[in-house]
Amino acid sequence: MAEADLQTFTSIMDALVRISSNMKSMERELQCPVCKEMVKQPIILPCQHSVCLLCASEVLVQSGYPAPDLPPEPNSPASTPNTRSPRQGRRPPPKVDRIDRVLRAGFGTFPGRRRKEGPPPNMLFPCPSCQKEVELGERGLADCLRNLTLERIVERYRHTVSLGTVAVMCQFCKPPQSLEATKGCADCRSNFCNECFKLYHPWGTPRAQHEHVQPTLSFRPKVLTCPEHEQERLHFYCKSCQRLLCPLCKLRRIHAGHKVTPVAQACQALKEKITKGINYILANQETVQAQITQLENAITQTEVNSATAQEQLAQSVRELGAVLAERQGVLTQALEAARLRRGEALSAQVTEKRSLLEHAGLLAFSQELLKETDPPCFVQAARLTHNRLVKAIENLQCFSLSADPSFRHFQLDISRELKLLNSLDFIRAPLAPVIDTQRTLAYDQLFLCWRLPQDSAPAWHFSVEFRRREGGPGSMWGGARGAGGGSGSGGHWGWQRLEEVSGTSTVIERLEMDCVYVLRVRGCNKAGFGEYSEEVYLHTPPAAVLNFYLDSRWGLHSDRLVVSKEQRCARSVPGLSLLQAADRALTSCHLTSDLLVGDVAITQGKHYWACSVEPGSYLVKVGVGLESRLQEWFHLPQDMASPRYDPDSGHDSGAEDALDSPPPFAFLTMGMGKVLLPHGPNSHNCPSNATSPREPSCHSSTNSTQPTPMAFTAPLPPRLGVCLDFEKGRVTFYDAHSLRSLWEGPVDCSGPVCPAFCFIGGGALQLQELVANRAAEQPPARRVTIQSRVTHLSN
Repeated sequence: MAEADLQTFTSIMDALVRISSNMKSMERELQCPVCKEMVKQPIILPCQHSVCLLCASEVLVQSGYPAPDLPPEPNSPASTPNTRSPRQGRRPPPKVDRIDRVLRAGFGTFPGRRRKEGPPPNMLFPCPSCQKEVELGERGLADCLRNLTLERIVERYRHTVSLGTVAVMCQFCKPPQSLEATKGCADCRSNFCNECFKLYHPWGTPRAQHEHVQPTLSFRPKVLTCPEHEQERLHFYCKSCQRLLCPLCKLRRIHAGHKVTPVAQACQALKEKITKGINYILANQETVQAQITQLENAITQTEVNSATAQEQLAQSVRELGAVLAERQGVLTQALEAARLRRGEALSAQVTEKRSLLEHAGLLAFSQELLKETDPPCFVQAARLTHNRLVKAIENLQCFSLSADPSFRHFQLDISRELKLLNSLDFIRAPLAPVIDTQRTLAYDQLFLCWRLPQDSAPAWHFSVEFRRREGGPGSMWGGARGAGGGSGSGGHWGWQRLEEVSGTSTVIERLEMDCVYVLRVRGCNKAGFGEYSEEVYLHTPPAAVLNFYLDSRWGLHSDRLVVSKEQRCARSVPGLSLLQAADRALTSCHLTSDLLVGDVAITQGKHYWACSVEPGSYLVKVGVGLESRLQEWFHLPQDMASPRYDPDSGHDSGAEDALDSPPPFAFLTMGMGKVLLPHGPNSHNCPSNATSPREPSCHSSTNSTQPTPMAFTAPLPPRLGVCLDFEKGRVTFYDAHSLRSLWEGPVDCSGPVCPAFCFIGGGALQLQELVANRAAEQPPARRVTIQSRVTHLSN
């Protein structure tokens, strides 16, 4: 029996501890963000946060506004001395230093206005919860509604925590005969015992009609009224402004076009949302507990790892000290050896100089040698002495130290080492890479190029992620464009990743045509992965890329056009005939038109290619045309050897010249950094309607009165894209960088069609190189698909 009682007592104590923990957790939700105590007379700011009315007024005064007129405190037992508990003592005003901390968090001051200075400006309140300045309006705190619901929750919390055994006393009984209250009057906002209620609410008087409620410490108004229009109830809720409205506020112009619903409907919808959120959290309590366990383990692991990191730091410093000590010993030995060598050299020089003194050394020996009287013996003995005297005289006349005593060469230059030591820091992950949108392009494959910021830590390798953008190409026409960093908007297609990409560029294969892809990059080193780069959007070509070369054997004037060895670049140069013609001309120079075509012909399907025109080119035409008509117009032999088949179109030439038939070719004219765009996508005032590439207009008749549509020029794009739909007989020109359509028009596809280029004057053109050629120079990256699990709130 005792064991059962012990288990019961233990379970009761566990329940009390759990309730106490929950109450303390709830207490944080009921605290004022300014005074950090229980809210008293809370008001709702426009940002939906609540703050004490007294604290809000003090914050406004500290901000430089005049003191607002505060309403009187409610006459409730919570503020009367005879029923106030120690925990319910009147709270002192918020401390000035605490308010200063709130105001210092990035908020300015707004001094009050003087008289006769026009209408007062709207008050700005620095909300301590969201750290933003919210606009209160001209009336200030008077425009803020009281949070009566929060007051009731605080009252219930106080009653549960500290007043569970404290009775609500009558406010009109004289002490010490005060009785316990049995009724509360919502109109008088007071608590009464039975006798006092009958006394103050006599039968047959208007007070007898007052609404009586249970005794309470917080009386709530019967209805919530509009702060601007007294006695007007709040019947509506504006979803756009997130404010309660009375019928008069609803008629204001400021709410015109807003979503305004009845407050009962808004209340029901909000209750359903809150209930759904509560049910979802309650249904995932195991997940919450698992996350709490994971966080607790992370805290424990943080302590362990921090201790390990501190030990590693101390070990690294000790290793640096050991290396410095070892190096100090080596340098000290070198310094000591130099001191010994220089000391010995200087000591030998001192000994030699001392021998030159009058009564010592060499002079004494020489004086004794002069006393010799035998000439043969003197000559034999004096030869060496004479040489020593000559050398001593030379050293005496040109005296210098045999060793440098300054030791200037033994000073350490530690400026670089000090700079390294001062910058000694923990390893950092690479910063977010910057994607080079000028070099990044989508062609036959996608080529992505990026770089690290200058102050970024080096990266061992990079991770490239990409996915197809939800919504298709119609949702964004741009090519490489930056977007906000981060995870980006979710889509139906998951992220795919290229792992361990070395270098600062990569090639992505097997992408769908005419789709927008989102790409991002992040670097990795010993510290882990860094932040993602800004997401960029790349639009893949609308059709399969056509790879071809410039045909140097068909329609090429070698004296005016030069084709590169790779046959992907052409340049117009002044030939001898052109220079001679210019030399004979006095006022003008005849300009020639030279044609250059690709070495392929299109007979079916949809194809896309791109090229770039040098901005300094005089006039260059880029487009497509019927092979047979191009040969005819440029007077080329029909039996000319060519890798293509018979160019005969097989249709009557008169029908081709009809006005309702599509033109045999379509060109877009560029020159001097500009591109000529016809007015409208289906305009006939364009090079595609000319009878030949040499003629500028489609009608040679001068009697035509049809007005010519206006054309306009645009800046020359870095790369020009051409898309030919053979079955539909349509050709579209694009800005290949952004894949924005420039012009679209018809073209005759009754026979083989080939890419064509026309040069008028000096100019240069280069075909876009395939991205696949760059991929051959890079090591393959590991390609994976990121599987992400997303939990959605059940409807």
